[in-house]
Amino acid sequence: MPAKLPTAFFQRPDVLTIARELLGKHLYTRIDGVVTAGRIVETEAYRHEGDQSMTMHLQRKGHQAQGLYVPGGHAYIYTVYSRHALFNIACHDADHPDTVLIRAIEPLVGVAEMMRRRGLEKPGRNLTAGPGVLSQALGITPTLSGALVTGPEIWFEDHGEIVAETEVVASARVGLAYAGAEAAGLPWRFRVEESKWTSPAK
Repeated sequence: MPAKLPTAFFQRPDVLTIARELLGKHLYTRIDGVVTAGRIVETEAYRHEGDQSMTMHLQRKGHQAQGLYVPGGHAYIYTVYSRHALFNIACHDADHPDTVLIRAIEPLVGVAEMMRRRGLEKPGRNLTAGPGVLSQALGITPTLSGALVTGPEIWFEDHGEIVAETEVVASARVGLAYAGAEAAGLPWRFRVEESKWTSPAK
């Protein structure tokens, strides 16, 4: 029977483990009374130590980035290119600004509503394969930043699936060249290898 993930899941100290274990979990939203959901097939981890991209993000985002200095289990949502909302979950504790970015889901619940939000006529990879389109499909906007990810608007469920290590691809995260070669090369992007719903960026 599905079980909602508690905040304790996100308050563990190893953000890489959290990002990896989110694969196969289900992400739900209830926006204006409409429920949409999908199975997580791609994540990225960001850590306050040994990750120049996170150091630069905290500096660039300033006051907004204070949303990461909270106990794990809160939504952290910001925009890029003035239009794409990226959905992250603050992890660990208020002294450690770690986060997991949800990059892609396999759409399962409320697909018609997702298509309407995306302006699409039929479901395809471009529905939820990528962090910006995923947020749009699920109705996630920066107004939800700071909300607990245990409901009522955003929550995660464990449906009993365990994604085997042999089914997971760990690779470099996307779009981090600005942070230097070391940060850009960290293999902290996790994907379900056989899923057609992972984002196209390599």
